[in-house]
Amino acid sequence: MMMHKTGTRAEWLQARIALLDEEKALTRRSDEIAEMRQELPWVKIDKDYRLETETGIVPLSALFKGRSQLLVYHFMFGPDYTAGCPSCSSIADGFNGVFVHLENHDVAFSAVSRAPLEKLLEFKRRMGWTFDWASSDGSDFNRDFNVWFTPEEQQSGGIEYNYRREPPIPNVLQQKPSSGESPADLIASITGTDFTTFIRDRPGLSAFVMQGGEIYHTYSSYARGLDGVWGMYQWLDRAPLGRNEEGVWWRHHDRYGARQ
Repeated sequence: MMMHKTGTRAEWLQARIALLDEEKALTRRSDEIAEMRQELPWVKIDKDYRLETETGIVPLSALFKGRSQLLVYHFMFGPDYTAGCPSCSSIADGFNGVFVHLENHDVAFSAVSRAPLEKLLEFKRRMGWTFDWASSDGSDFNRDFNVWFTPEEQQSGGIEYNYRREPPIPNVLQQKPSSGESPADLIASITGTDFTTFIRDRPGLSAFVMQGGEIYHTYSSYARGLDGVWGMYQWLDRAPLGRNEEGVWWRHHDRYGARQ
């Protein structure tokens, strides 16, 4: 084991104060970027999205629950999955303690996935979650917000995710290791699917606002853009060894110590 450099308390304090300047600069820059998000133009939603919730099939407006703003987490859980994506699940582990505060600050919250509602609710009970979760099964919602793609788009290179065009899936498969299980294969297996089926659904976060009875899309973020809401990484970034990871180490929170 490599020994990290050591020093005196005075040396630590000098280095820590220098780091504090950088952290403050990062915080100020983060504030500036938050303002830039809020300055994005709003796009009116003209489509009548219908989503299934525990109260029945409802329009997108119902997810606001009387509030003016709505945050949606696009949770990777396709119809063919047997369990939610473990990465999305580890992010969702932080929702329970947050959404109640959002709802008391004029912001509604819901996860949305393509899997049938019954499957989502069963997994929700298993995880002990209490936040709202709606099924977009049979709706264009996931497709229109760029978190679901067809097999044909995979084959042809027609996927645009995180505002970039992806190579066709045959090229992606050629880049995978010829032997052994890749991180993507491992995550796919945890959800009970194969790699190509698994990655047709993608994670994301979208924001909406309602004014004058009209709904507007204001913001969406994907991939590493979700790091800020992935709570465990915010803590690990402050641990002595940081993220300190090789491949996929996380699991559903009830599956540590067991291979699913």
